[in-house]
Amino acid sequence: MRIERNRKPPRQPEATQISSKMEMDMGMELKSFIKVWVLATTCLSYCYYITARLPKGVVRLLSILPVIYIFIILPTNLTSFNLCGPTAFFLVWLANFKLLLFSFDQGPLSPPPPKLFHFISLACLPIKLKQKTDNDTNPSPHFVPRSLLLAIKTFVLVLLFHIYSYRQFMHPYVILTLYCLHVYLQLELVLVISAIPARALFGFEIEPQFNEPYLATSLQDFWGHRWNLMVTSILRPTVYHPVRQFSKRLIGSTWASLPAIIATFVASGLMHEVMYFYLTRVRPTWEVTWFFILHGICVAIEVALKKVVKDRWQLNRAISGPLAVIFASITAFWLFFPQLTRNKVDEQVIWECSILLNFIKQKVSSCFIS
Repeated sequence: MRIERNRKPPRQPEATQISSKMEMDMGMELKSFIKVWVLATTCLSYCYYITARLPKGVVRLLSILPVIYIFIILPTNLTSFNLCGPTAFFLVWLANFKLLLFSFDQGPLSPPPPKLFHFISLACLPIKLKQKTDNDTNPSPHFVPRSLLLAIKTFVLVLLFHIYSYRQFMHPYVILTLYCLHVYLQLELVLVISAIPARALFGFEIEPQFNEPYLATSLQDFWGHRWNLMVTSILRPTVYHPVRQFSKRLIGSTWASLPAIIATFVASGLMHEVMYFYLTRVRPTWEVTWFFILHGICVAIEVALKKVVKDRWQLNRAISGPLAVIFASITAFWLFFPQLTRNKVDEQVIWECSILLNFIKQKVSSCFIS
């Protein structure tokens, strides 16, 4: 606000006015957030009580299509990164893909759980129930308790926000390296926090959402067994397995996994493009799609080479692991982050999280003072 010298200043200081406006905006955003999730819960209740009674196949799919459409529209009512991003991921990606599988009596929603809120939790939360015979993910043994690891990661994430105060003195590649660490830490913590209600209220034993991706031994291990396992678990039955079964008829079982891998990464790239639209509200530039296509091709080449050489030659894990993580980071600089930084999403994230941290700090300070 510009104040002329010969005019009286406003009654409220400028900082107070800005703070009041921010509080008002946050209040409106929270109301929109609540409305979005009330409607989402209502839609999933319809799926549980009505759709589940219909025969599987086209009839059930047609009854679910309006819900899928509503879920695609709902995140557009939110503007905050920390509310819009997770909501879009949970509803547009996880819930819609699970409902598509449910249409044909497949996936985690089939058969429907005995209780409504079990169904809702499984449908839209980033959880996968742990099964004794489930070999999809084989988490590495942890020499440090997982709760302590999460506490350390939370501390590092908070530390990052303090480091961001000095961004103007940093090289752009240093900032992008910090962003890579930030994406991993915040995404894992958001998924863990989102799964807490299902674990606490219903006693679900769930698979970990991440499996320490910095310990990956190869690119295949990074994407298949360590990074965002909720996406992996939903893309396998919806994309990978159908494409692999179809490819078997054309090129045989030996090489059928290769087109399935590439198709899975293409689907992931397109879904990330959708997520980026909710965050930026601009037309897609397809950079993030090419990021995943590139990684899909590289993973397919890795799998093909392993089939050819088998046990005759293998790159040492101490070399292949860091190479995979470095390759993922460098390609992220090139293709994953530009859409976000160009549209100032990174600045919005830092701003929103800084406000949250300051709010928590004020509340903690007031508790000690009182």
